[in-house]
Amino acid sequence: MFYWIFISWFLQIPKLVSAFITMNISLCFYKTPEDFHHDGDVMIGAFFPIHTYYTEYKIPHPFLPYQYMDNYLLYNFKNYQYILALVFAIEEINGNPNLLPNISLGFDFYNVRFTEKETLMNACFWLTSQGQKKILPNYNCVKRNFTAALTGTSWTTSAQIATLLQLFKFPQLSFGPYDPILSDRGQYSSLYQMAPKYTLIPLGIVSLMVHFRWSWVGLILPDDHKGNIILSEFREDMDRKGICIAFVKMIPDTWASYINRFWENMDETNVIIIYGDIDSLIGLMRNIGERLLTGKVWVMNIEPYITDYADYFMFDSFHGILIFTYHYRESFELTKFIQTVNPYKYPEDIYLPKLWHLFFKCSFSDIDCQLLADCHSNVSLDMLPSHILDMTISEESNNIYNAVYAVAHSLHQITLQQEQIQAHENDEMMAFFPWQLNIFQKDIDERNNMNSGGRQKLNAEYDILNLWNLPKGLGRKVKIGSFSANTPEGQQLSLSEHMIQWAGGFSEIPQAVCSKSCEPGFRKVTLEGKAICCYNCTPCADNEISNETDADQCIKCPESHYASIEKNLCFQKALSFLSYKDPLGVTLANIALCLSALTAFVIGVFVKYRDTPIVKANNRGLSYTLLITITFCLLCSLNFIGQPNTASCILQQTIFGVAFTVALATVLAKAITVVIAFKATFPRRMVRWLMTSRAPNYIIPLCTLIQLLLCGIWMAKSPPFIDQDVHAEHGQILLFCNKGSSVAFHCDLGYLCSLALGGYTMAFLSRNLPDTFNESKFLSFSMLVFFCVWVTFLPVYHSTKGKVMVAMEVFSILASSAALLGFIFAPKCYIMLLRPEKNSFHHIRDKTHSRRNKSIKI
Repeated sequence: MFYWIFISWFLQIPKLVSAFITMNISLCFYKTPEDFHHDGDVMIGAFFPIHTYYTEYKIPHPFLPYQYMDNYLLYNFKNYQYILALVFAIEEINGNPNLLPNISLGFDFYNVRFTEKETLMNACFWLTSQGQKKILPNYNCVKRNFTAALTGTSWTTSAQIATLLQLFKFPQLSFGPYDPILSDRGQYSSLYQMAPKYTLIPLGIVSLMVHFRWSWVGLILPDDHKGNIILSEFREDMDRKGICIAFVKMIPDTWASYINRFWENMDETNVIIIYGDIDSLIGLMRNIGERLLTGKVWVMNIEPYITDYADYFMFDSFHGILIFTYHYRESFELTKFIQTVNPYKYPEDIYLPKLWHLFFKCSFSDIDCQLLADCHSNVSLDMLPSHILDMTISEESNNIYNAVYAVAHSLHQITLQQEQIQAHENDEMMAFFPWQLNIFQKDIDERNNMNSGGRQKLNAEYDILNLWNLPKGLGRKVKIGSFSANTPEGQQLSLSEHMIQWAGGFSEIPQAVCSKSCEPGFRKVTLEGKAICCYNCTPCADNEISNETDADQCIKCPESHYASIEKNLCFQKALSFLSYKDPLGVTLANIALCLSALTAFVIGVFVKYRDTPIVKANNRGLSYTLLITITFCLLCSLNFIGQPNTASCILQQTIFGVAFTVALATVLAKAITVVIAFKATFPRRMVRWLMTSRAPNYIIPLCTLIQLLLCGIWMAKSPPFIDQDVHAEHGQILLFCNKGSSVAFHCDLGYLCSLALGGYTMAFLSRNLPDTFNESKFLSFSMLVFFCVWVTFLPVYHSTKGKVMVAMEVFSILASSAALLGFIFAPKCYIMLLRPEKNSFHHIRDKTHSRRNKSIKI
């Protein structure tokens, strides 16, 4: 038992020794002053947030890899770039013989802890003690060799320091994000902001949402005046682009008490926008890192500063986030300068030894906590991972660089004025007051206010970065696109989608919609009381289409087109008319030709047997006229078949009306002739004159003249014309001849029917007359059939459309013509061809004697 206890204790010895050594080193590592100084003739005050004390921060465990120990000190080495930009600008100016010759710039650095008391104390120390932390009473600001103060990144830090510096009109340049509160000249008369007044990052983010069709996004903003301004800008841009906000989360100052309720309803969308400055978002990003929220796409305007939680994860909460940053050209001079920075070149720097100890394993001296001289000589800051110290210049660092040059140029103008004055005086030491710089620093405000049109007229270019977080700091920020405000709308956003690494859980472009997209053929119907992005999909109405996804309205197809079944395309309608290629058209044409040939055959038979009693007894001349007219009636039906044109439309009605008028008038003349011959009450001489003068034959030209008069009036007032019906049949344009005047058409039919009715009446009256070849019965029956055909035609004609309607008219023409041909001439042809013995004078004489004998017996 004692043996196992001894072994376990013995195995702990290396750990205890390592912990003891680490604790000794930690005394130097965590022994951090709040300020350091870089000498110069004129000093600039620099108030930067580099380290602070935080009760929940974790430092590396002494002997367990990737483990951490609780401690109060928190280094934010990413902000160390601010000091590098400051030193680089100062050394660049000091080495420029044309700018501030014989005057060197230096700086006093003070760490900012985000507490008002300590911030004001640092500012007071700087004003009163030339960098020494002891307050000297009765100081005289005129004798000091400092010029201006650089403050940031938080607006609260700048505002706190400004309450002290503005008492002496001391120039102060804020390098943090632009804040409208700090632009109040009545409250902060000597404070100038280096950041541009307007930003187009919200518009760029909204353009990104439009590009990926993300219409349902969350928004997280700081709960302050800037958050409210940004929220209004987002709402304006999103409303214009049709994007809806799923939720808005405002980050309060009391983050700890709000944390449980803050993450409610976060699952409503996959895309969340986080917008603000690092000071207002540091607590949120730390909490996101702790929760390992890997199923969200974060779109931000700053890079997350929290990376320690991702140390042993392949993909953490911030893997795949999209970051919008200002575009700055790479500075090779700055990169070269950073490569030369080391603790031995700048021994006054309090942070370089910490970096060399922590990342390059350099040891501290036990005596004075200085780095030992035997440390690596070939290492530099550019070897550090980007999540520790980024070599890409940030917006704040660029503002610091510009601010130092603004101060230098202002000092240069003052020295030039002083030299002109002192050229006529004694060679005394040139002196100036810090407030004199305010005259020249006003140019910064003028530059910010040059864009009077606001952010819509701002020419700015932004980079879109994609964060790839890999283990142990091997992550990368990859530029995957850009947003340029000075290019035409629609071309402002440029993306390389194939380079994007999406957040964990997404193998393709994530979806962020309230409702599923409406496919082509459907349109959106907004839901009452819901956002416009929440909708139902309803099919387009008849003959309407939508050829894009999420269409707000369906587009009506032109009348010459029709909608497809899917209602996503409009197709050209086909012309529809009764053509010779249609089976119906071919059938009717063949029937017309066959009947015409049959009529010609009957004419031939009548000509051949023209001297026989049956032909002579029924008025041979009228029979020829009727047969020829029937032929024209049958052939006129062909004018209704084929693609209509203006000439065919006019000829259809005129030939039809005239031909049938002649036919019916001929039948009427035949019937009247029989009536006059057998039933007239006129004197016998009058009857003989009527029969010898062939007066009934004049009925034909008289009736035809009336028909021509009707057709003339019709064609003069409202002639037929080509018309089309685009609605009667789906997918077809019905091409037909419009009658022009419906009244004229019906009057024409009424006139023909009246002739048929007159012929029927005359024939009916003479049906029982004692004639051997009396055709009155056949005439009356043919007129009855003709009348029935056209009376039946009218309702059918008005109830049909297109080629069927034309076919009905052709069929009626053929049927009525066939009735005339069949009922009048078929019996005669039967006798002439099949019973020739009945078509002789002997048969007629025998039949007459037989009839007389019967009458005598009676």
